[in-house]
Amino acid sequence: MSTIRLGLAGTGRIGSSHAETLTTLPGVDSVIVADADAQRARATADKLDIEFAPDIDALLAADLTGLIITTATDSHPELITAAVDRGIPVFCEKPIAADILGTLAVVDRVASSPVPVQIGFQRRFDAGYRAARAAVASGDLGWVHTLRATTLDPAPPPAEYIPRSGGIFRDCGVHDFDIIRWVTGREVTEVYATGANRGEQFFADSGDVDTAAVVLRLDDGALATVSLGRYNGAGYDVRLEVLGSQGNAIVGLDDRAPLHSVEPGYPASRLPAYPGFMDRFHPAYVEELAAFLEVAAGTRPSPCTPAEALEAFYIAEACEQSRRESRPVRISEVRH
Repeated sequence: MSTIRLGLAGTGRIGSSHAETLTTLPGVDSVIVADADAQRARATADKLDIEFAPDIDALLAADLTGLIITTATDSHPELITAAVDRGIPVFCEKPIAADILGTLAVVDRVASSPVPVQIGFQRRFDAGYRAARAAVASGDLGWVHTLRATTLDPAPPPAEYIPRSGGIFRDCGVHDFDIIRWVTGREVTEVYATGANRGEQFFADSGDVDTAAVVLRLDDGALATVSLGRYNGAGYDVRLEVLGSQGNAIVGLDDRAPLHSVEPGYPASRLPAYPGFMDRFHPAYVEELAAFLEVAAGTRPSPCTPAEALEAFYIAEACEQSRRESRPVRISEVRH
């Protein structure tokens, strides 16, 4: 059996967490990490007792079975194509690139290569979302007429992150857009989005908003709403309600959902809300990286290809245009 040697580029919060997960996956023989900040990469390597590469070039030359990319967005296109050109299977956290044209360039580049690329949309590996998808596919819900998705952060990210984030729709809402497509098996045809700033000035300074509301029209006539926010003091709140003519399926409605009923006599949850996405989706991240091992080994196709990720990015792009122009925008207007 060949040695499984995984490289990880980017040792920030999610990168360090992924590196730790990789050391626990069965069959992984070694993990080597690199970062533009070499000291940070070395600290992660020392903490986890794994290997360290002084720079990205050294990492790519390290005879890798697969590469995991968790660096800043603007470095994703170059790293994806550099790895694919070397025959190295790639897992890359979303997004592929900062804009549509950059994303298309990568999609076109990797489409002509047999080297697999998996884009990180971890909700596809969450047990609740999987159950909702199965319920829709089985027909148990009847025909779906309404979806309500929520992604509300308990506190905003650092100010320096926002100018490079791509905005709330591309950075945050894109997960909801992807999972609505995945759960329903339908395409979004039109969006209407609006936003507001009630918090820190740095959002407005970057042309972004800290709160947003979106209405999506699907190709079968179903409607979806998406609520996004950076200041949900009750805790991290991520849910999806799928409502059909015969039943419903709700993801994220458990004892850690930060929902406080004011109905008389209704008991309050005894468990604290999840502090953030890393805790809420930790099992999904583990499953996602385990799937990538199979992708790298050639035993399963990529569960989320760059072309799939592009579809969610189109929706995010249409939402940003809709917010700026205060009008409905059809996906065909932003598709290239």
